[in-house]
Amino acid sequence: MAERSTLAVLGAGSWGTALAALTARNGVPTTLWGRDPRALDEMAASRCNRRYLPDIELPASLHYESDLAAAVRDASIVLIVVPSHAFAAMLVELAPLLDADTAIAWATKGFEPGTGRFLHELVAQQLPGRPAAVVTGPSFAREVAVGLPSAVTVHSDNAAFAQTVASLLHAPNLRAYSGGDMLGAELGGAMKNVLAVATGIADGMELGLNARAGLITRGMNEMLRLGVALGARPETLIGLSGLGDLVLTCTGDLSRNRRLGLALGRGIAIDEAVRQIGQVVESVLTADEVARLADKHGLDLPISAGVRAVLHGEVTPVDGLRSLMAREQKPEYPRGLFGTV
Repeated sequence: MAERSTLAVLGAGSWGTALAALTARNGVPTTLWGRDPRALDEMAASRCNRRYLPDIELPASLHYESDLAAAVRDASIVLIVVPSHAFAAMLVELAPLLDADTAIAWATKGFEPGTGRFLHELVAQQLPGRPAAVVTGPSFAREVAVGLPSAVTVHSDNAAFAQTVASLLHAPNLRAYSGGDMLGAELGGAMKNVLAVATGIADGMELGLNARAGLITRGMNEMLRLGVALGARPETLIGLSGLGDLVLTCTGDLSRNRRLGLALGRGIAIDEAVRQIGQVVESVLTADEVARLADKHGLDLPISAGVRAVLHGEVTPVDGLRSLMAREQKPEYPRGLFGTV
């Protein structure tokens, strides 16, 4: 299955497949890598990822490769699209396989489990000295794959590389913006998953649209305050990677994290809810890392903390709601925009 390519997309799940299909349709020579040779052979024969994107036809120009070394051999850019818990191991596998001038991008959202480190920090450690960029924003894989209008943003410390990656993705039905705040872009893409669980729980409990709007708004406040404490730019978090992705994941039922919250709000146990979803639900790990970062910076993030407690079975969704509603009355912004809730 080996083919020469300009872009190697690593990860044949829904988002990896959608991005590979997008770039192939854009005329970019693209190879999609996955660990299951039989699944890739079936995708090549049927031109469909039946598990993750059934009934969506993949472009004939898309190539498939199950050998990692072969997939990245001729790629000038490698785009990693694996779950956050597998990201560090993916970098270790890649390190001896890449040419010195191969650039790295990723569309993974989350932190390193157990440390709370941002993914760009892992890339700098494992693959130093090469252009690196994160692709993020409000973008359900299925909608991108079928060509519905969407927008993403690409952030990098290297402005030229951010523009290069954005140009590969930019298409008639997808606007790709660029920026230079990787930390802020990654924080928004990770933290919105936790907040989506909160709104899903509220909707699963049928608490109404007022509750949903309040949770989204106060959740955005938590994201901004943590971002400022970490050194992110506020404008990044009120853009596509923060507010945009937050609104999408909190309101769209294609979101796995929202669906997890809906199930919990309806009284389904977390293990059964995750089993029913059938894919990785990033919020389960991300909630712990948000709590770790909040503790490190002395921040009280009650919605995020409540989601973590529910996910760990420490409180029920009903008790979590009671705890939030029992908090004392106070100004909306006690010390300005980024004051304590």
